[in-house]
Amino acid sequence: MNSQTTSFQRISISANGVDFVCLAKGNGPLVLLVHGFPDIPQSWSAQIDALSRHGYRVVAPYLPGYLPSRIDHGAHLDKASLVHYLAGLIEQISSGEKLHYIGQDWGAIIGYGLCAAQPELIASAVLMAVPHPAIVNKYLLSPRHIHRSFHWWFFQKRDLPEEALLADDMAFIDYLWSYWTSEGYRDDEHIRLVKQHLKQPGVLSTTLAYYRAMFDLDLADPALTTLRSTLSNHIGVPTLAMCGADDLRAELMREQENYFVGEYQYVEVPKAGHFLHREQSDQVNKILIEWLKQKF
Repeated sequence: MNSQTTSFQRISISANGVDFVCLAKGNGPLVLLVHGFPDIPQSWSAQIDALSRHGYRVVAPYLPGYLPSRIDHGAHLDKASLVHYLAGLIEQISSGEKLHYIGQDWGAIIGYGLCAAQPELIASAVLMAVPHPAIVNKYLLSPRHIHRSFHWWFFQKRDLPEEALLADDMAFIDYLWSYWTSEGYRDDEHIRLVKQHLKQPGVLSTTLAYYRAMFDLDLADPALTTLRSTLSNHIGVPTLAMCGADDLRAELMREQENYFVGEYQYVEVPKAGHFLHREQSDQVNKILIEWLKQKF
């Protein structure tokens, strides 16, 4: 059962070429919550409420190009660029102090990169529902995982993915949420908000650009070569990896411990799939609060 956040601030922060808009609530040590696709920061409603009640300052940004977080047309959206953008946001909001990072899906992908390349920014991290990039690469050609992540491949095509996503009141989004969550889970109101957000002009092309830059090296920012070379560093930041037990990606995340040289834990959440923080929000919140108590 999801508790909905009753109120939050909206804050605007410009960093590294992105005009970020973030949801924020609470006071205390800083926790950054970073969403994935197809999603929006309101996805963290239960976590925003729970963590703020337990004495944390919670900030949940719209990712670059997910309006109202604006980025210049044609800006780079490869992983190194996304890490660079989020690092700038962290530097702006943290006042030189390390913060706690929690990311799911693309939020986790960016989180692995931040922890590897700029560990001085992160006190600890919780990375949900996406394996370490080395494990992703290991299984990139596995039929089971091609099927699970078919959207990565489909989104490489031009124009057709945008048309498919918009067709029939964005039935594609309904399908992804149904496919990736535990049987019987419903989140109709939140998915309606996600669709409303993705229908805004330019948002879909930006969200798909994240995926297109995964495989097309020509879309990478050449100015970030040095940063890009550090994204595969072993991770020394204390890290909790989490996955829904019903998510096929759990079988990959069980293998990734060797890529961490600092404290590392892995937890699977029963009766949850890819959106574990919403499917089993109470259970996830308990795990997060216990983790944070040990870190701050």
